[in-house]
This record gives sequence, C-alpha cells and structure tokens, in this order.
Amino acid sequence: MPARPGDEDGWTDGADRTEGDRDDGDRDETAAMKTVAIGAARAAGATRRTGGRFDPSEDLLARAARFGALGDPTRLAIVEDLVLSDRAPKDLSERLGVASNLLAHHLEVLEAAGLVVRSASSGDRRRKYVRLVRPSVVGRGVGTVPNGPMLFVCTHNSARSQLAAALWRHRTGAPATSAGTDPARQVHRGAVAAARRAGLAIGDARPCALGNIPIGSQVVTVCDRAHEELSVGEGWWHWSVPDPVPSAMVRAFDDVVAELDARIAAVVALQGRDPAHRPAEHHGRMS
Repeated sequence: MPARPGDEDGWTDGADRTEGDRDDGDRDETAAMKTVAIGAARAAGATRRTGGRFDPSEDLLARAARFGALGDPTRLAIVEDLVLSDRAPKDLSERLGVASNLLAHHLEVLEAAGLVVRSASSGDRRRKYVRLVRPSVVGRGVGTVPNGPMLFVCTHNSARSQLAAALWRHRTGAPATSAGTDPARQVHRGAVAAARRAGLAIGDARPCALGNIPIGSQVVTVCDRAHEELSVGEGWWHWSVPDPVPSAMVRAFDDVVAELDARIAAVVALQGRDPAHRPAEHHGRMS
C-alpha cells in the first residue's frame, strides 16, 4: 500500500480502503483466523453450548485471535520489536526488512486482534507511532534489556521524564536520571502531586538540560517532540506518552504515572527481577 500525501509512514486507516481494495488474501486470512480461534476454544474446553451448537465466549475468541495473529513469524517479530520501544511504521519496515504495503497488512491484523494501537505524534502530527498493548503480550523473545543507568528524556523535563526516572528507581532500586531538550524552570506541580499520590517524591527535583550522555546509559525518550528533534542513537527506546501538562487535569497526570509504571514493569519482568514494588491506583500509594 503506497503512502498517501501527508502519510509519510505508509499506514493508512482501514476506513480508507474500500472492499474492492482488500484482496482475497486478507479475507481468507480473517476467515482462517476465526476458524483457528474456534478450534483453540474447543480444545480449551472453555465454551458454551447453545442448542447443541458450539458457542465460544467473546473473551475466549479474543484470546484465540491474539494467538492466531501471532502465528505468523513476521507479526511475531513486529510484536517482539515493540516490547521495549514504540516504533513508527517506517522504522519497523526498515528494521525488519518488510515492504511498507505488507507491513500495513500485518499491522492491521495485529490491531484487529487487540495487540497493537497506533497514535499520531504530538510533535509532527503527520507521523504515527505503533504501541504494543501490554496486557496482550505473549512470548518474550526480545533483545537485551539494560543493566546500566537509565536516562529518560522529554522536552521540558517537568513531568513525564521526571516521573519515569522516579518510577524506575522505585521499582528497581537502580539509578535513573532525566533531562530535557528545552527544560522548564521547575517541575510541574501536577507531576509533583501525582508522584506524591503514587508514593514517590520529586518535589526537590529540578529540570536540567540534556548534555553529554554517559557511556552505557539506556536512553528512553518519553516525548514525541524530543524524539523527533534529537539524533536518535542506536539502541535508544521511545515511549510515546501523552503530555499531561496542557490539560493540567489530575487524571491526566495519574494516567501518565500508570502508563509509565506499566511499561517499566514490563521491562523489569523481562530482566527476571522480582517486581516487588507494585503500581498504585490513582489515589493509592505504592508498596
């Protein structure tokens, strides 16, 4: 599928494709996946019977569809590449050596199975990022996870990167710092309050400018704008986390804490560490 003008990542919305545009292979694969889902449900025995007819539950069908989607090696490789970092479709195409039109098809299958979501960049709105839906992850055939210090980067270093560094230190006991490409004068009070609700303390933190990156650091950009402005190094990760500052709503900051903590928990699990520190609910404290 060629990219449309203004869609430099080459992944168009499914609504833009007419039925005539969908080839027989797409329809055949969807039907095959449904057959696989029903077969898997029968084997599991977690089904209902209606008038003697097999009737799998919606939850079972959804889980079987995820396994069916991951039965293709290319789609499994896509999911594994997204475990540690969000990617633009163009980056996925280059990293995996998959043509953009074929990648678009695989992404649509993964999205339909509830394994990935996409969102427009908060920096360059023409750009999109693909993100793994973490509760749906199966398999752990991913690359090396970091053992060195973490460096979280956003534009103003006043909210997301400060929260990410505090959460990393809390969960792992390992060093983590943060920095900004255009640091603010102080940490946003909404971030300080959200950290307090989660049992973290960042009130004494001060935004600082991104300088020389220490050797061995794992850099994670948590801001689309910073990610797109910087010359991203090999091995950097990107987490496309919405900025809570424009709305300044309590829920927006709490949602950022929850998303960052879920991402960090996934990395901790891959490291084989015991996630002793559990994420807090919006108004609870972390243990």
